[in-house]
Amino acid sequence: MKHVVSIEDLDNKRIMGILKRAKQLVPVAEGKKKSKALDGKILAACFFEPSTRTRLSFESAMQRLGGTCIGFADPSATSHLKGETLLDAIRMVAGYSDVIVLRHPHEGSAKLASEVSEVPVINGGDGAGQHPTQTLLDLFTIKEEIGKLEGLNVGMLGDLRYGRTVHSLSQALDRFKAKFYFISPKSLRMPTHVTDELQNDWSTHETLDEVLGKLDVLYVTRIQKERFPDIEDYKKVAGAYRINAEILQKAKSKMRILHPLPRVDEISTDVDETKHAAYFRQAFNGVPVRMALLEQLMGKKK
Repeated sequence: MKHVVSIEDLDNKRIMGILKRAKQLVPVAEGKKKSKALDGKILAACFFEPSTRTRLSFESAMQRLGGTCIGFADPSATSHLKGETLLDAIRMVAGYSDVIVLRHPHEGSAKLASEVSEVPVINGGDGAGQHPTQTLLDLFTIKEEIGKLEGLNVGMLGDLRYGRTVHSLSQALDRFKAKFYFISPKSLRMPTHVTDELQNDWSTHETLDEVLGKLDVLYVTRIQKERFPDIEDYKKVAGAYRINAEILQKAKSKMRILHPLPRVDEISTDVDETKHAAYFRQAFNGVPVRMALLEQLMGKKK
C-alpha cells in the first residue's frame, strides 16, 4: 500500500485490519497512553480547500504517534499564488516529509499527486470525488455503534450528487451486503457512476418518512453551497431536509445518525441528546482511524 487515493485502494482485509488497529489505538488517541510509533516521521498537510476535522485529526493522529507536522491550510500563503503547479508543489513537499495528506477542490488531484510523489499520498478529499479516510472512520463508527458492518439497511440523505463522503461510503458498504436508500431532491441524486457499480439493492426516494423505520444507519449530508456551479440551483434545494427529535420517534431504537460535519441546519440540535446521535463520536473516531492508517503507510516502529 503506497498511496490511499480511493477506497478502492484498500481491500476488505486491509480495511478490517485498520479498523481493528484503530480500536487498539483509542486510548492513545484519548491521551491516556503514549506512543512513539512514528517518532522522527513528518506529515505534510497540504490543504488547498478549507477543512477542520480532516486537517486537525490528521495532525492530532501524527502527534499522538510521536511524529511532527508541517503544511498549510491557506493556499494563498504559498507559491500557489505565484502560479506554481500542483505537481511541482507535490514533488517539492515530498522532499520535506514522509507522507502527504492532500485536500484539493479539483476531482482527480490526489491521483495526479500520487503519480509524482516519492512518499505516500493520502487523499483528504478532492472536490466531489473521493474521501477514503472519511470512509474508514465512518465504517469504524458504524461497527462500534451497531456492532457489525454486514447486511445493514443504510439511508443516505441530502446532497448525494456532490457529496464525496457518500460516494466512497457506498462503494465500501456495498462490499458488506448493505441495502441502500438514497434520499435526496431529484437534482442531487446519487450519480450513476456510483450506482452502476453497486452489487446490492438500492432505491431512490424524495422523502425520509417512507423509509426511516427500516434504517439501521442514517447518513446525513449538508447541501454543499460551494459545489454548485450556479447559486440559483443551490437556492432551490437549500434546507430541503431537516432532522429533528420528533421525526426520530419513527426510527428503530438502535438506529444511528452519522454526519461528516459541519452541519448547517439539516440536523436540529435537539437530536444531539438523543440515543440516535453518533456524529460527534464519529468526528473523534477520525483520530484513531487515521493513526492506524499512518502506522501502516510508514511502518510501525518496533
